[in-house]
Amino acid sequence: MAAFQNKTVLITGASAGIGAALAERLFPICDAVILTGRREANLQSICAGHPNAHYRVHDATDLASIPAFAEELISSFPKLDCIVLNAGIQRSLDFSKPEKIDLSKIDLEMTTNYTSYIHMLKYFLSHLLKQPQATVVGVSSTLGMVPIPRCPNYCATKAALHHLLIILRYQLRDTRVKVIEIFPPVVKTELHAPFNQPDLADGEVPMSISLEDFTDAAWAGLVQGKSEIPVGFANRYYETVERVRHKQLENVFGGKASLGSN
Repeated sequence: MAAFQNKTVLITGASAGIGAALAERLFPICDAVILTGRREANLQSICAGHPNAHYRVHDATDLASIPAFAEELISSFPKLDCIVLNAGIQRSLDFSKPEKIDLSKIDLEMTTNYTSYIHMLKYFLSHLLKQPQATVVGVSSTLGMVPIPRCPNYCATKAALHHLLIILRYQLRDTRVKVIEIFPPVVKTELHAPFNQPDLADGEVPMSISLEDFTDAAWAGLVQGKSEIPVGFANRYYETVERVRHKQLENVFGGKASLGSN
């Protein structure tokens, strides 16, 4: 808990699901928690009753708005020392039926899940690097380690994010910015709701876990100070796939400490 005690935290994609659930864990111990998302009513509801809770209505896919967004937040919260990058969407994609592929949806998925993260990092890192201690948390996915056929572009965006966070941790190894990656399994959130993914008629997918169970496990990893936090069946792939990859990368980058792996 000490790692987040008295921090000023920004959470993107916080109007529901994982972002909102993490906010609830942070409210009791942080100086300020700023939630961002597109749905103001949701943000207001989550912040209600928490005097240290704040929100900004912001669409992370509006890349041109991010410089001004970052400038305003840093001005309003000069002690900001943690960002949780969590915005994400998932869409199905079937290349066996190319005539049915909607490229605008694919572009939006890439922007939401990956490109927006790069823009956010560019405009917040200069500030974070000046703080006594700072943290960047990226929420990726088990599917960034092992893809599935139904949503290949989603898997690709999360694989890109996973690699980005590995190298970000390496590049910032001699700074006071800690980089953390959370690997959710399939979590029962709006990500899989029929209004987001009509092909999932009932919003249910195999091997899913409750949001509460996910948050308990992710929070435990954060409190323990882990750099990489696989949850649920993500542990299986982390231990069998990522452990091997890390050993290979450590040889390239010069040891475990340089990667900050668990």
